[in-house]
Amino acid sequence: MLRFSLRCLSSDTPSAFMLAQNVRGNTPSVFRCSPGATAWGPGATGAGRDLSTSCSLCAKARRKAKKAELSEKKLTRYFIDQRRVKMSAGSGGKGLCSFHSEPRKEWGGPDGGNGGDGGSIIIKADRVVKSLFRVVPVYKGEDGESGGSKNCYGKNGSPTYIRVPPGTLVKEEGETLVDLSEHGQEFVAVIGGAGGKGNRFFLSNENRAPMTATPGVPGEERVLQLELHTMAHAGLVGFPNAGKSSLLRAISEARPAVADYPFTTLNPHVGVIKYEDYEHLAVADIPGIIRGAHLNRGLGISFLRHVERCRFFLFVLDMSAPEPWTQLQQLQFELDQYDPGLSQRPHVVVANKMDLPEARGKLETLKGVVSQRVIPVSALTGENTEELILHLRELYDGGFQEGSGDGDPFRW
Repeated sequence: MLRFSLRCLSSDTPSAFMLAQNVRGNTPSVFRCSPGATAWGPGATGAGRDLSTSCSLCAKARRKAKKAELSEKKLTRYFIDQRRVKMSAGSGGKGLCSFHSEPRKEWGGPDGGNGGDGGSIIIKADRVVKSLFRVVPVYKGEDGESGGSKNCYGKNGSPTYIRVPPGTLVKEEGETLVDLSEHGQEFVAVIGGAGGKGNRFFLSNENRAPMTATPGVPGEERVLQLELHTMAHAGLVGFPNAGKSSLLRAISEARPAVADYPFTTLNPHVGVIKYEDYEHLAVADIPGIIRGAHLNRGLGISFLRHVERCRFFLFVLDMSAPEPWTQLQQLQFELDQYDPGLSQRPHVVVANKMDLPEARGKLETLKGVVSQRVIPVSALTGENTEELILHLRELYDGGFQEGSGDGDPFRW
């Protein structure tokens, strides 16, 4: 923008014209302004200060920096779904033993205040948090302050909050204590110790000058395990390199890593499908399951537990395999071995990679072998993804109408 002082302007018409021409032409120049000068120009002489006529149009336009996408390796570093945390609540403050001291008041009596309570540690579900990456192994609550004279109580310790993603299970020695499945849900993990009593507390008719003051109670200590179970309505289940990540990119705005080698996805990714009636449906891309995953082979049960939260499944079959219909039986077997009856939830069979020439002939065989509905799609070209999105909405609405034994399906 143009910046100059009105005191330096001259009423000379040619000087004003020269200044206007420099501004209109967007040519930055430096003028000399002197107290007694009547002429303006780049070569003006005399004592004064420089004056720049460069305007904002000459500046280079600033563009918003594009956020770089994280690689799968970096996402693996930041995504943590298990934590073992030692928590120690704050101890209570000490009570004070003191007596009131004031001129001409010989028997002031006890005035020692009680100590403050220790701070508790609270685990809180927060939808902004996506991983347990920022949860540290050890937490220590704030201690309460000691009591003061003149019957002053010590300050209580502030509570310490541990923010975790919704869907986090809190366990102690393998036993589940609470399931933090809703945003804002809290669980008091350890309670702070009570503050000690000052000698004023022990004043009675029998004891008019108590000398007793108690220390604060130590806070609770526990070692808890935090396990994150991904919250999503639908789960993409399939073998490695079946095209699950490509399918998630095709039906949602999620951008998981895609490559032509197995185990490209090492962490669950959640994509959201937005419908015209402003309804949102969350789809989770579960890392590839191999034979024997229920025995902790491959990525093992560490990622099978992310399937437990899903209301319905999308069994993604690789149509480039010699016999893709056998993959469905193996996937259902692995889910049932991990949790009996898990594969009986509502599901749909997705025949992926239909852009390949040999996939057309295998599709008819697959429909003859499988009794469930088969939706052929191509995640690479986007072929028939609209039918899949509409069928997911049917399963989503059917879950709200029927409900289930453990509560109504959540809304994303």
